[in-house]
Amino acid sequence: MRSERVTPEQVQSLGTDDLIGAVLLVAVRLAGRVIAKGTQVQEQFAAELQEAARSGQLTTPLRLAWPGPNDVHEDVAADRLARAVAGPGIVMGRPVHSRIDLSARTDGVLRVNVEGLAQLNRIDPLEVFTLFHGQAVRAGRVVASVKVAPHLVWEGELLQGEILARQAAPLINVDPYLPLQVAAIAAESLTPAALARFTASAQMKITSLGGAFVGTSLIEDGDADSVAQRIVAALEELAVRQAVSLILVGGVSAGDPLSTFYEALQRLGGRVVRRGVPAHPGSMIWFAQLGNTTIMGLPQCGMFSMATAADLVLPRLLTGEAVTPATLADLGHGGLLGPEMRFRFPDYARDLESPET
Repeated sequence: MRSERVTPEQVQSLGTDDLIGAVLLVAVRLAGRVIAKGTQVQEQFAAELQEAARSGQLTTPLRLAWPGPNDVHEDVAADRLARAVAGPGIVMGRPVHSRIDLSARTDGVLRVNVEGLAQLNRIDPLEVFTLFHGQAVRAGRVVASVKVAPHLVWEGELLQGEILARQAAPLINVDPYLPLQVAAIAAESLTPAALARFTASAQMKITSLGGAFVGTSLIEDGDADSVAQRIVAALEELAVRQAVSLILVGGVSAGDPLSTFYEALQRLGGRVVRRGVPAHPGSMIWFAQLGNTTIMGLPQCGMFSMATAADLVLPRLLTGEAVTPATLADLGHGGLLGPEMRFRFPDYARDLESPET
């Protein structure tokens, strides 16, 4: 790249071909309009510049850069980089001052390869910035932006970024919600009104995320053996015969390994994935797996009507994401879910009561 300050007198003396292809490093006011920095001089613009220099309209030096054989214009570089980082759930915008916004194609959950993103951003002068990994987003929401700082980028730097992005592909994506079948189990004694609230809260959350809520099973009180039998029957019906994708359980504590529910789960060959998650409020959430069915539980049925860490995980489950200790571990970063963190929640949860209030 060659860059120079070119006086109006020099503009007059240069041939049109000497100006074509140069890039404005600073905006220029010409004939009542502003030509933005980063604009690449084409034939008509070169003629306008020379006429303005001759007529005295151009009074200050131009700051110009001429690309070398291995230089890429900022808009082209941003477009190439955006195509490399964007997954199929992303819609690319148009370049504006070398910045391209990436938007969600559908309602869903933003996926960011955080490690790959950090590696790419270590390449000077490439820039990619995003919302939080795992954040619930609506269709059309800008979830990331791609930008390059200089008006001309060396091809080698751009290629390095493209290679890194494709190795981590998709670096940025939005996974859509799936019409998964979800059921609920109330594993504690509830009045009819409380059961109705539990069911309505669970249904509202699931349908807001594109799922299909199939109803609530109430486990009546009784001796431990009869309760265990009823839980086994409910799990067999929902997980085996109906093959629902997700079961929400209220009234089972993550801190009670002697809970009858865990005993019943074990009878059917199910397993607990994790007791508790690194986020608060809602750190007592627990997860289990029974065949192809994921189970998410909270210690009280009433907590399903509140905003908790469960509302960070629920959108991810509705995209079909499998729950593992690794996927739950990343909740710890940003897991202090005070009012200022509600932006990370799906829309339905942003105005719900917190268990702490």
